[in-house]
Amino acid sequence: MGMKKKLGLGIASAALGLSLVAGGTYAYFNDVEETNNTFAAGTLDLSVDPTTIVDVGNLKPGDTIVREFVLANDGSLDISSVELLTDYIVNDAKGDNTDDFGKHIKVLFLENADKTGAGWVIGDYNDVISETTLYDLQHMTPDGVENVQSWITWFFGLNGEDSGLPAGTSDQMYVAFEFVDNGQDQNEFQGDALELTWTFDAKQTEGELR
Repeated sequence: MGMKKKLGLGIASAALGLSLVAGGTYAYFNDVEETNNTFAAGTLDLSVDPTTIVDVGNLKPGDTIVREFVLANDGSLDISSVELLTDYIVNDAKGDNTDDFGKHIKVLFLENADKTGAGWVIGDYNDVISETTLYDLQHMTPDGVENVQSWITWFFGLNGEDSGLPAGTSDQMYVAFEFVDNGQDQNEFQGDALELTWTFDAKQTEGELR
């Protein structure tokens, strides 16, 4: 066999091998399935009713104001905590103030009756805030829906609801303010007004395996 013939057969064999390899690359069974997936985020929706908790005028030292309001979770996600943020502006009518009016307005208590388990009663049952001035409250962030276990609730078994605010539920709140009579000259506050802003900041619960 001549050299040219041998080379021709070799090239033909190599080409056949490549074609088999190439053909083998596509020679397999195939089945395709498609899935449809959705990631839908829930909602945090905290509401306060009424939105104006206190609107009272003509105050004098020694006056006390008691009000009630509701914190409601209108969203689809549970709320783990509701931080209360305090801010206020003092309108000095005569421009003669030497002291902060907020130091003379005291929050006697902010009570979460649902966490108490017995409704609102006088006493330290589940006080979110207990006897602090608005001035000091500016630097605090109490949790409005925390179950604060006191010795009284423990003794009488009035544990109330767990901390947090599940979706579709609400908590009944009671608050008392006092214009403190300190027994001294407080004439500088005559005609003044304090505009209080309470911001309730709802936080989600921790992520979980779904």
